[in-house]
Amino acid sequence: MVVDKEDLIRSEVVQGAKKLYEKGLCDNNEGNISIRNGRKEELFITPTANQYDTLTKDQISHVDFEGSLISKGKLPSSEIKLHIAIYNARPKVRCVVHTHSPFATTLSIARKNIPIIMEEQIVYLGGSIDLAPYAEAHTEDIGLTALKSLGDKNATLLSNHGVLSCGKSVIDAIKFAELVEKLAKMYWGALQIGEPHIFKKENLEKFYDMYNRLFANYPRKKTK
Repeated sequence: MVVDKEDLIRSEVVQGAKKLYEKGLCDNNEGNISIRNGRKEELFITPTANQYDTLTKDQISHVDFEGSLISKGKLPSSEIKLHIAIYNARPKVRCVVHTHSPFATTLSIARKNIPIIMEEQIVYLGGSIDLAPYAEAHTEDIGLTALKSLGDKNATLLSNHGVLSCGKSVIDAIKFAELVEKLAKMYWGALQIGEPHIFKKENLEKFYDMYNRLFANYPRKKTK
C-alpha cells in the first residue's frame, strides 16, 4: 500500500493539536500548531476557528510560505504569518506551536519574563523565556517580534497574547510549550511566597552545552 506522506503529516497535526487541548494549553477556537512539509516551502496548520475536540485531518490547512492554500482543507489559522516567519528564519524547525496557556499568558499580560529558575529550562529551552514586545495579532509584525525575542532559544512569551515554541520535532515543540506553562506556574507561585531565587549563568555551561547538542534549532553561524 502506498503511503501518502502529506496525509501522514495531516494526521500528525491533528494528534499534536489534540495533545495541546488535552494538556490544557489551548481551548477551542484558540492557539494553533503547524508542521513543515519536508524541505518544501509548505506547511500544514490547524484551521481558523479550530475545534480541537472534533478536529479531523481533512480540516487541516495546507499552505505555502506565502500563506496561500495549496490543497483541500479549511482556511488556515489567522496566525499563519507567525508560523511562516519562524520556518523562514529557522530551517531546522519542523513544528511550531502557539498556545494561550493560562499562567504563561498571565505573565505575558503582566509583561514579565520568566528568568532561569530550573536547570531543565536551559536544557530544553535555552535559558530564560523572554517577552516579545507587543505586536498586533495576525500580522507580520508579531512574527518579527517573536523571532527577535527568541534569539537562540526555543520559546518566547508574546505580550498580552500567549506562548510560541518551536522544535525539530512535533514532540519537542509540544514539550517546550508544556514546559513554559509549568515554569510560568512555578514562577507565579514563587512570587506569591516571596522573592524567587534566580540562577546566574555562571557554572551552568554544561546545561547550555546539552541544549546546543540536543534541542537547539536556531541557525548556527558559519565558521571560517
